[in-house]
Amino acid sequence: MHQISVLGCGWLGFPLALSLTQKGFKIKGSTTSKDKMGFLNKHNIEPYLLYLSENTIDGQIDSFLAGSQTLVINIPPGMRGQNAPPFSKKIEVLLQSIETSTVQQVLFVSSTSVFADFQGEVDEGTPPQPDSPSGKELLKAEQLLMKNNSFKSSVVRFGGLIGEDRHPVNVLAGREGLSGGNAPVNLIYQEDCIGIIETIIENKYWGKIIHGVSPEHPLKKDYYTKTAFHKNLKPPVFNAETVRHYKCVLSKYVSNDLGYTFKKEL
Repeated sequence: MHQISVLGCGWLGFPLALSLTQKGFKIKGSTTSKDKMGFLNKHNIEPYLLYLSENTIDGQIDSFLAGSQTLVINIPPGMRGQNAPPFSKKIEVLLQSIETSTVQQVLFVSSTSVFADFQGEVDEGTPPQPDSPSGKELLKAEQLLMKNNSFKSSVVRFGGLIGEDRHPVNVLAGREGLSGGNAPVNLIYQEDCIGIIETIIENKYWGKIIHGVSPEHPLKKDYYTKTAFHKNLKPPVFNAETVRHYKCVLSKYVSNDLGYTFKKEL
């Protein structure tokens, strides 16, 4: 039986792990919360308590990786705050354990923040120009994994993650004087994130960088106004502005190479 280790069973990682178990994969899942160990075990996910730092890994990382052919790395960069440790250093520490394990393929969940906010239209062939600390560290992590010859890696860069219980409009509702109204949205539903990851694993789509962003890119001012009304929320108000060269992330490889069809429309 193909065994997969999912590093980070949070908002995206847990439903991914659950879906993979239902497809017949044997799953090991990690969490940083002791309270979540029993919850994972209850859902047939072998639980591990792991915490990565820039110097070490607290927990049984070798046991977590043992016997798995595939590792999904789905942990946030955690770059908020001036003293936040570099995310790429955590990946360097993790690499030491991966290299001596049974893992043959690594899928790294990255973000479209590796592109600058005003980089314009970008696709998988566009050189990233990150302008945020988290974006810079994610790009370093991508490069560390992709150039490692001990295993095959693929990177999936997701746009803003949304779902029934998670949506930016819940925070933006009723706010005024917002900027960026002419920027296109780069979003993706949780269901499609899971679908893309599973398709990569099932199709053995390794050694690739792929963008996971909905093909629809309405302007923020239009999209969030419409969504607020749909959710019976007070719509946000954006400042008038001239059109700027905002980032618009295209997912060319999802349909052309991977053969995946998005299930949810914005």
